[in-house]
Amino acid sequence: MVTDYTAMSILDAPEEEEEEIVANPRISVAEASETYGKFVIGPLDPGYGVTLGNPLRRVLYNSLSGSAITWVRIEGTLHEYSNIDNVKEEVSEILLNVKNLRIRTGSESVGQLRLVTKGEGKITAGDITPSSEIIVVNTDQHIATLDSPDAELNMVLNVDHGKGYKVADSSEGHPIGVIPIDAVFTPVRKVNYTINQTRVGQRTDFEELHFEVWTDGSKYPVEAVIEAANILVNQFFLFTKAEDAQEGSDGVSMDIPAEHYNMTVEELELSSRTLNCLKRAALNKVGEVMEKSKSELLEIRNFGEKSYRELYDRFRELEILPDHLDPELNASQEEQIAENNPEIEVDEG
Repeated sequence: MVTDYTAMSILDAPEEEEEEIVANPRISVAEASETYGKFVIGPLDPGYGVTLGNPLRRVLYNSLSGSAITWVRIEGTLHEYSNIDNVKEEVSEILLNVKNLRIRTGSESVGQLRLVTKGEGKITAGDITPSSEIIVVNTDQHIATLDSPDAELNMVLNVDHGKGYKVADSSEGHPIGVIPIDAVFTPVRKVNYTINQTRVGQRTDFEELHFEVWTDGSKYPVEAVIEAANILVNQFFLFTKAEDAQEGSDGVSMDIPAEHYNMTVEELELSSRTLNCLKRAALNKVGEVMEKSKSELLEIRNFGEKSYRELYDRFRELEILPDHLDPELNASQEEQIAENNPEIEVDEG
């Protein structure tokens, strides 16, 4: 028998199933300096370029913390309308120059800087006495001009930590001679992003997010992006608790920051015995451990007081110890309850 292949159509051939293509997004740093950073994120599913880029941009502009000068005290002056002998600029001009100082701090602590100088010449931020905790980024910022060998300038600059823009407080409530100034805490100067199409396999509708950040140097762009991302993670993390928020209840608050909750228990660097106990109890994230009470933890097989003490000490070292796991705090609360609710002795006689 001879088969007539000419009567067969190519449409009769079995269709091959199209392989599903899954995006595996990555972030790379295309450029980085102390004041500029360019980040490339992709490939992203269609629509996710705007979904990620827009909220990150808003947080960078509005929610990042920073440090700035909030008040100045100049020896020999009482207010901003004063003049200083042998100094070319008026006090109001000096305050404007000080306002332009960009401050980088190692922590959220506040502090003070001092500027003490004598003799003729131009005074810049580089003449401010160095501090281990507070760094002036733009050391070439002009502050004042002394026009006589007998000229002196003695200033105290107060550094505070905050967000956004803070208008100068009135001088009321401040000691005489303290002059408040407007403070610009936000370190971000400009944010821009673009979305390009990119190809993955046979699909060409994936997106690549190009994200640019300019800062004043008080916070590096990489640091700014990480801080903004953590703020968003903490906010979105609330939605993972929706199941716990019953209808008609007051809602569920996020007591454990997302960056702590999502840490793996391995990151705590516990002993193998303690770590294995937690893993056997299906406690794989630090947040899952934090949600347990001490009695619940001690119910875990082979997890005794020694393991609990190790866990407690590690939480304290990392400064992430929840209040309900702090025996010292709980003991003081129990003492307070006992004081407020003394036992009533019943006379059976």
